[in-house]
Amino acid sequence: MDYTYSGIAKMIDHSLLNPVLTDRELEQGCRLAVEYDVASVCILPYYLKRCAEILQGSAVKASTTIGFPHGGHTTAVKVAEAKQALADGGQELDMVVNISKVLSGDWDYVRSELAAVIDLTHKHGRKVKVIFENCYLNNDQKIKLCEICGRLGADWVKTSTGYGSGGAATEDLKLMRQHSPTTVQVKAAGGVRDLDRLLEVRALGVTRVGASRTAEILNECKRRLGMK
Repeated sequence: MDYTYSGIAKMIDHSLLNPVLTDRELEQGCRLAVEYDVASVCILPYYLKRCAEILQGSAVKASTTIGFPHGGHTTAVKVAEAKQALADGGQELDMVVNISKVLSGDWDYVRSELAAVIDLTHKHGRKVKVIFENCYLNNDQKIKLCEICGRLGADWVKTSTGYGSGGAATEDLKLMRQHSPTTVQVKAAGGVRDLDRLLEVRALGVTRVGASRTAEILNECKRRLGMK
């Protein structure tokens, strides 16, 4: 096998974004992420401060969303969200583009908004993943977003929120890897529900996945590697 447990675990952003999760379930999810030593917990924004407290002392990063899930917030609101998330201990921010503006071809608006959040976050030494929501876009729009994110220095481009009509399609992942500079990583979100699919997207150059079935994926990884 060409992978280790740590190599797989550190690909996973444990997703705790379902709006019906309770405080207790969010806390349990954070503790599960520490137990399995994943890359990060991506959590509902209001719980980020508590999440960062739970993760303190571990190698798991606290992360949250900006403009989630529809991307239609004003730029000022997205910037305010980012400021709050950074103050609450967020180390990685998953930001949804303004899908309407992408579909409208208003690339100056899209570029300006992304720059506002990326520059602020980078000034604080933190990272940004830009969510495209590919299920609503054509290939030209996806490529244009990859090019903009590359020029702005985004840390990741990400397929989807997991709450649209589609998720991490193989062709989209190939396209995003092909049209992004090597400095920009690719995150797959939506539909990575087992180890085999995670390994498939890994082979395409994906370095992170959003997953809610983290325990199942990593238990299977341990089983195949002969770990207890």
